[in-house]
Amino acid sequence: MAANGVDYHEVFTTKTITVCPRARPTHAHEAKVIHLSNLDRKCPALMYLVFFYRSTPTLHGRQLSSASLFSSLKRGLEEAMSDWYPAAGRLCLAPPPPTGKINLACTNSGALLVEAATRATISDLGDLAQHNDFYERLLTTICHDNILFLLPFMKVTKFGCGGYSIGVGTNHALFDGAANYSFLSAWASKTVGRAAEGQVELVEPVHERGRLLVCHGQSQVSLSKSADREGEMGEFMALDHLHQLIKQAVSVDRIVPGGQLKLSEMDSTGHEHLVLRTFSVSASMARTKAFNIPKHRMVCLQFAVDARARMSPPLPKGFTGNAYVLSSVACTGAELKEASLATVVGKIKMAKQAVTDSYIMKYLAALNAAPQVALPPLPELTMVSDWTKTPYHSIDFGIGKAVYVTPLATPFPQVGYFMQSPSEAGRVDVRIGLPHMHLQAFTRYFLSAM
Repeated sequence: MAANGVDYHEVFTTKTITVCPRARPTHAHEAKVIHLSNLDRKCPALMYLVFFYRSTPTLHGRQLSSASLFSSLKRGLEEAMSDWYPAAGRLCLAPPPPTGKINLACTNSGALLVEAATRATISDLGDLAQHNDFYERLLTTICHDNILFLLPFMKVTKFGCGGYSIGVGTNHALFDGAANYSFLSAWASKTVGRAAEGQVELVEPVHERGRLLVCHGQSQVSLSKSADREGEMGEFMALDHLHQLIKQAVSVDRIVPGGQLKLSEMDSTGHEHLVLRTFSVSASMARTKAFNIPKHRMVCLQFAVDARARMSPPLPKGFTGNAYVLSSVACTGAELKEASLATVVGKIKMAKQAVTDSYIMKYLAALNAAPQVALPPLPELTMVSDWTKTPYHSIDFGIGKAVYVTPLATPFPQVGYFMQSPSEAGRVDVRIGLPHMHLQAFTRYFLSAM
């Protein structure tokens, strides 16, 4: 809608600054390079979150203006990045010989902090759980083909109703979901001078990748042999299942050899067209039915497992790098439809239990040898990521708890992200990208399972 020729939903940028860590003599990290693990290097893309707050901001019992809120957020970010200094660094190429691999230079270059305003109200956006193109305007889009130039950013937008949004873009190569939640919680805590009720306990972050690096005098072969000696894993589930799915896709002539999707299943940009939808659930997903997968074909569920406590010795409590590895279960479509829920849950539990220290080391070695290629679209593959232990809506920047927090443009839109619902205790929201041709069927089967 427009008024006097002006887009009513336009977002006006009023200020852009670069925020650098507040200097501390005890943190001499200037020019330090953090060697990234293979888990980090597999996802060098920005993760976007938009927080929505309806409340009028207060600090120490008094109302804050937009300028005061922006100043408080700037000060809090300066202090938080003194400990979380990778957020102020930049990706860099590993030293010669050229490998194309990336590391992190702790340059203290800073993050962008943007102030903006819109005449729109939060109510204009409707159901905040559903994707809305307007959300893209609440982010600072950094268009660059070179991942080395991707900057972390935070954008604070005041709505016409007095509410606010905070759009955040952080590089997944630096922090995984759990660490990103801790970083944003630390920023909020420094902003308001205290940790919010129910928020994660703040611990000293540990940025060195430690045992997750595969370059400490051990070759890929020796790591694999070590993993085989330490555990009796049999097949390496996650990558073995993935390999089988790709072979199956080639055999049914859906993708051409080399892993590319047939042109008939791409949009005009050369990518599979996916529609983002959020479903509120208390039951399992119905993706296999919705995609009408033949009963004889293999289907696979893959899920991320936190390796922090599963390594021996465990990673430090404040470890900030990517520490999730994939595990999986697989069967035919017919077996899945006939299996009871208890049977499926039991298989998932067994797959999680298989993620031991030896499994993790073998996983890292396999990633070291794997080529850096995009995964072809595989309808038989369902991937899920559990965010229920990172309640982003509880993060309070002095504006109360968020009424909703939505992820945007995730590196893997076909993954189902399980998130705590801020509106109802015990309810789980699932954000997933679906091909448009399967959206109606998925919705029907999903709702019928409730």
